[in-house]
Amino acid sequence: MTVLVTGACGFVGATIVHELAGRGGYRLVGCDSFVRPGSERNRATLRQLGVRFVHADVRCWSDVDGLPTADVVIDAAANPSVVAGIDGAVASRQLVEHNLLGTVNLLEYCRRHRAAFVLLSTSRVYAIEPLASLPLDVVDGAFRPVETASFPAGLSARGIDETFSTAPPVSLYGATKVAAEQLALEYGSAFGFPVWVNRCGVLAGPGQFGRADQGIFSYWIAAWIAERRLRYLGFGGTGHQVRDCLHPADLVPLLVAQIEAGLASDKPRIVNVGGGVESARSLAQLSAWCARRFGPREVVSDGTERPFDLPWVVLDNALASRTWGWGPRITVDAVLEAIAAHAAANPTWTVMAEGG
Repeated sequence: MTVLVTGACGFVGATIVHELAGRGGYRLVGCDSFVRPGSERNRATLRQLGVRFVHADVRCWSDVDGLPTADVVIDAAANPSVVAGIDGAVASRQLVEHNLLGTVNLLEYCRRHRAAFVLLSTSRVYAIEPLASLPLDVVDGAFRPVETASFPAGLSARGIDETFSTAPPVSLYGATKVAAEQLALEYGSAFGFPVWVNRCGVLAGPGQFGRADQGIFSYWIAAWIAERRLRYLGFGGTGHQVRDCLHPADLVPLLVAQIEAGLASDKPRIVNVGGGVESARSLAQLSAWCARRFGPREVVSDGTERPFDLPWVVLDNALASRTWGWGPRITVDAVLEAIAAHAAANPTWTVMAEGG
């Protein structure tokens, strides 16, 4: 079976390719535009595992049309920043071209080759307004939903489930991913090929080019070690905002099950794939972990609000557990330790990723 992974030299894509290569039984083709700093390093490592690489930009149909024939496409190519399109770094049209039109090109490829399609989506497809107005307590330095509150449909103390609203606003980034999900499901239904959508929480691990708007766990630890200036933004400058955490290697058993399930499977086509409440940590809790691990340092309190920021985003992964038998295996402490070891051994990694 030939598996094509787009964004194969990014952090998530490279991890998936590495894990699949270690399992054996797959002919692996990696596709990447290599525009992000550091991606060449991952290509060199993965080539040693026998992975074939193709230089291609998924936004360009002629590039996608020229890709070798595959049985499965795992789409890990995306601009993953929730502020993309409004931050001045990336044009809004460029965001749409990358996250939506790129997906359309891949769906056309799957239609032509009758290939299964697996989309890595995001927790940020869920509606901002009900999450922003969620009643919260502060427990152990972290926001937590008030236990006696009346929760909106699709939300509980265990997190956000797949039935939670995706009504706008969800951010331009979130909107591109919602639209990509819908188009993928429509293409699969219309043209008869399997489609699976995995809504991921914050993915984190060693080798990630963490940024504050993307890989916050990796960014925070690397910045702490390098003694760079850190700030608690928004929410009163307390650092109580919470995200769940998942190592992308934990995605792979689910991806393999989906690849093998085929079109006739009655498994749900959309599932949350996150670390859940067990892995959820606030910035203040992450700082406490860093202080124990590396020694204390000051974090500036800055109440400046950021666009689309939310106080508590935790995915309820019960559906994936119940229907696929899936669950995280790598604990959050193990993820943080691995990030710390990599950051200490590679002090210029994050700087290089930012073009410094």
